[in-house]
Amino acid sequence: MPTVKVRNLKNEEVADLELSDAVFGAELNEPLIHAAVKAHLANARQGTVGTKTRGDVSGSGKKLWKQKGTGRARVASIRSPLWKGGGNVHGPQSRDWSQNLPKKMRRGALRSALSERLREGNLVVVEEFLLEQPKTKEFIAALAALGFDSGKTLIVDTRDNEGLLRASRNVRAAKVVGSGGLNIYDVLYHERLVLSRSAAAEVERLLGPKKGGKPADDEGEAEEGTQTEEAA
Repeated sequence: MPTVKVRNLKNEEVADLELSDAVFGAELNEPLIHAAVKAHLANARQGTVGTKTRGDVSGSGKKLWKQKGTGRARVASIRSPLWKGGGNVHGPQSRDWSQNLPKKMRRGALRSALSERLREGNLVVVEEFLLEQPKTKEFIAALAALGFDSGKTLIVDTRDNEGLLRASRNVRAAKVVGSGGLNIYDVLYHERLVLSRSAAAEVERLLGPKKGGKPADDEGEAEEGTQTEEAA
């Protein structure tokens, strides 16, 4: 069972925390992670692009002039792609890009990615991420104290922490999500991961097995592509 040092925002060790071996001690599974990231990016595509064919543009269907005897090229409709304002030929059409990845695979990929971040030493657990004032300067100073002043950082805490949300929204290299909004793409995109102690416990509840070996319930999970994305 992996054990981490719980730190405060001054990077002082305040306690030891045993993490769930099922969530933070999983083996690296690159094919599973690749499949989860591919599905996540596909589900984020809107697929709303579309061009009008000759059946969609406005214009009369009447033949403009007779087929022969005029000396001009034959033409059937003003909506022909050869004419200005005519339809588009073989243009892109709207489609559904979403991929249905089983929940067990999504959770397994997220457990594998979290475990790898912990083995790399890029996962830190803090007692709580409370700032004296919701200032960007204080937020940057807290990250610098933790040694995360450079690179992309993902902070996982409760969504009720308004001070943290306000202080971090102008920092492009940092992102704050709730434990229910943790997803595989954010874990891989950000080089470092900071979890509050309460968020770590919530992640274990969402991703860890229940008694009897059954997976955790889905209550509180959100769908991918929304503001609070699914937990795995």
